[in-house]
Amino acid sequence: MRHSVLAVLAAAFLVAASPAVQAETAAESVDYIVVLKKGSDPSKVAKEHGNKHKTKLSRTYSHALRGYSANMTSAAAKKIAEDSRVEFVQVDQEVTVAAQTLPTGINRVDADASPTANINNVDQRVGVDVAVIDTGIQLNHPDLNVYTAGAKNCSTGSSAADGNGHGTHVAGTIGALDNTSGVVGVAPGARVWPIRVLNNSGSGSFSSIICGIDYVTAHAGEIEVANMSLGGSGTDDSNCGNTNGDAMHQAICASVAAGVTYAVAAGNSSANSSGYVPASYNEVITVSALADFNGLPGGGAAATCRSDVDDTFASFSNYGSDVDLIAPGVCIYSTWTGSGYNTISGTSMATPHVAGAAALYKATHPTASPAAVKSALQTAGTTNWTNSDDPDGIKEKLLNVTGF
Repeated sequence: MRHSVLAVLAAAFLVAASPAVQAETAAESVDYIVVLKKGSDPSKVAKEHGNKHKTKLSRTYSHALRGYSANMTSAAAKKIAEDSRVEFVQVDQEVTVAAQTLPTGINRVDADASPTANINNVDQRVGVDVAVIDTGIQLNHPDLNVYTAGAKNCSTGSSAADGNGHGTHVAGTIGALDNTSGVVGVAPGARVWPIRVLNNSGSGSFSSIICGIDYVTAHAGEIEVANMSLGGSGTDDSNCGNTNGDAMHQAICASVAAGVTYAVAAGNSSANSSGYVPASYNEVITVSALADFNGLPGGGAAATCRSDVDDTFASFSNYGSDVDLIAPGVCIYSTWTGSGYNTISGTSMATPHVAGAAALYKATHPTASPAAVKSALQTAGTTNWTNSDDPDGIKEKLLNVTGF
């Protein structure tokens, strides 16, 4: 979050019986795996074959199996396959990742235990719409259910496409598809609306953010939840901006009154969130960040992408009585532009966990008001984390969606 304003395994085949190998030219060199019979010495046989057949050794195997891998021609592979000490020779092949990753944050809030999320029931989708008021979203990301017809650009450029990566990352934590690849979100398959209010540098203005809030409010009958991983300087007058002339606060209050639940970032300045908006607004759910490196309670995990202490208050996170929930926000792996994935940190990363949780709750409580959603999330939260480094000493509830 920018502080000013956020901003294969292939089947084996025997060389001697392989038409594919026979079709190769004798001069072509590729990688092969040579599996030896029991009792053979992998290092000795590999060296002998190298001298005799001009193979280039890669590695030897002595425990799970006996053998070696080497680069060689098909002619050499055929000769080696005829050696009485050889069980078979297999062409080496590339393997690509096909498994879906359960990010640490998704694991830490127990989204995999949520009956509504129902993770690992491939391509089930949570039927809730979530607005991502941010840098936009990659409109064709294969791991996101992006509602392009609902896209809105309130910033620079001519579309709501993400030119930064931040909004796409947020969207993935909210609702990345449960599809056996990439990552999965808190509310898998939730339909995300790209509302671009920040430019490619992650910067914007209150006027552009109000444009986004205005658009969300106009679609309040369709959009149930909005995520705002952004913020700037300001305070809450406890009167929806009518006393201190805060137009963004007025807009938020009207949008919440229309039924939209807002999850917003506390901020990354290690300061009291009372000096930042929309974090200080009472009408939203303000989220601070937990440092968690393994997705499990109890602490003790080694730091990964940045220095911090496992299962404690993130060193950069804003704090204070305006914070309503804490959620994982350190080293969060999620979707990124270029149809890729990335690991980043911030209260910006904590907030979409809460937006996803709100979506889960709304899926089974469609008439719940934003205040009711906020209360439900706080009630379901746990205190199973260490707040010894939290500057305000307030142990806010840690998001947990097991019962949603």
